[in-house]
Amino acid sequence: MGQRIDFHHDPDAPKPNSLVPSVNVIVTNDAGDLLMIHRTDNDNWAPPGGAIDLGESLPQAAVRETLEETGITCEITGLVGTYTDPGHVILYTSNGEVRQEFSIVLTGRAVSGEPTTSAESREVQWVSRDEVLSLPMAASMRMRIEHYLAGVGLPHIG
Repeated sequence: MGQRIDFHHDPDAPKPNSLVPSVNVIVTNDAGDLLMIHRTDNDNWAPPGGAIDLGESLPQAAVRETLEETGITCEITGLVGTYTDPGHVILYTSNGEVRQEFSIVLTGRAVSGEPTTSAESREVQWVSRDEVLSLPMAASMRMRIEHYLAGVGLPHIG
């Protein structure tokens, strides 16, 4: 399996060659803990998510990706924001794809399942709001979680 390498406003970053709509979901349980995965492709923690497939809606992709990566079924409850910074590109070493960021971050509520790893997640854990930002994660994921935790009631548009 190849690696995922994030570049944030790096003048030496490779030029993007794709733009893929994707979704991340900040899923919470009844205690308010956040569902986080320890990614296999970059060794960072992140909320579950991935590309939106042809023929599916944004909420369908969010529920599918969450279940595939974590074993948790969720229902979508809201919007954290949109993240489309052209200065954030992601290199996938397995195929040379350099993807410009295009992610919509939703909120979700866990309805069933138990945290279960997948090919994309070496660990899946419920993490308290107080501890989640102490996990190692890419700057883009940290910003998304910070926006969620701020709880200002309006989606981030960026």
